[in-house]
Amino acid sequence: MKNREIIKFYKLAKSFGQRCLIFLFVAPGFAMLLTSSTASATDLKAMGGASDVQPGLGTTGDSRTSKVIATGIAAGLYHSLFLKNSGALWAMGYNNDGQLGDGTNNTRSTSVQVATGVAQVAAGSVHSLFIKTDGTLWAMGWNRDGQLGDGTTINRSTPVQVADGVVQVAAGVFHSLFVKTDGTLWAMGYNNDGQLGDGTLINRSTPVQIAAGVAQVAAGSAHSLFVKTDGTLWAMGYNNDGQLGDDTLINRSTPVQVATGVAKVAAGGSYSLFVKKDGTLWAMGYNKYGQLGDGTTITRNTPVKVADGVAKVAGGCDHSLFVKTDGTLWAMGANYSYQLGDGTTNIRSTPVQIADGVAQIAAGGSLSLLVKTDGTLWAMGSNYLGQQGDGTLTDRSRPWQIATGIAQVASKN
Repeated sequence: MKNREIIKFYKLAKSFGQRCLIFLFVAPGFAMLLTSSTASATDLKAMGGASDVQPGLGTTGDSRTSKVIATGIAAGLYHSLFLKNSGALWAMGYNNDGQLGDGTNNTRSTSVQVATGVAQVAAGSVHSLFIKTDGTLWAMGWNRDGQLGDGTTINRSTPVQVADGVVQVAAGVFHSLFVKTDGTLWAMGYNNDGQLGDGTLINRSTPVQIAAGVAQVAAGSAHSLFVKTDGTLWAMGYNNDGQLGDDTLINRSTPVQVATGVAKVAAGGSYSLFVKKDGTLWAMGYNKYGQLGDGTTITRNTPVKVADGVAKVAGGCDHSLFVKTDGTLWAMGANYSYQLGDGTTNIRSTPVQIADGVAQIAAGGSLSLLVKTDGTLWAMGSNYLGQQGDGTLTDRSRPWQIATGIAQVASKN
């Protein structure tokens, strides 16, 4: 399947009520698309089993910083990125559109170094972005809808500079968002559902300013969220599953206020999560697989409280992760590719504890990544296209160590 066809399937899937592209099997003369509403554990396990032989075992931001937020890991649909203490950026996984940024279109099951002097990374479906320590924003990968923001719709297999003075970046399926040092929010890419928040449904190949006074941003499949410096949470874009949390199912092409007292925000495929300044975790949107973690599979169009004492949160396609202030990692939602890391393929509608001593988390299509306080990088879930970077294509049902020396995030709590 040519990647130009992905967007057609994305639109078609959404029209039939599908929430997130989960699996694209590519082979000569054959292509198959599975979505969150059709993919099963049997479908995916038939294409490769899991292993948990090794013993042991989004990206989140903070609304109280004006510097580049050092975020060391990111997970896309089928590719991953991590940042070493040296500032070197490494990438692995699916690379048909150059999303790894290594100058090729070769898929990698072991990590390859892409850039130096990097402070933050973000991964979309088939594109990637990173911020250097000098505040410049760079992008690579699929660009059919202008999501790289370079004024073209040309795919890039090497990073291209997009902006400067940037402190935070987020990537959705086909759109991108970033915050500048002056607190302005900018957006580019696909905008059919209003996810850019500029009051139109027009795709943008160059960044357009959306808001001011912004501290943190997150991007889902076709919706976006941001936290202002005053702690208010705002949302825009696709809302068929209530992921905007505004008590409607109406799409929004301009930002709508959803909550107050918010410190952190994360976006899943068609759902959203946020942490309040008091450490409570809240969720809204699609919940077929229990990814909201409220003990039900009821979709919510207003925020529901999930947990207390939460420090970090991340959303994947249909699964969620959060870290408590004591460093324990918890997971909930879909688990067909072992992405929860609990050794099963059972969906979880209430959070289950996975690990301790965790400093960072990221959630991709059906992959989860975590960094421990000792700087080790661990992965669990799908590895069909080498996105775990361990040199295999073996799914992992429990956290599996894949790298050391990962850049740490200074706690703001």
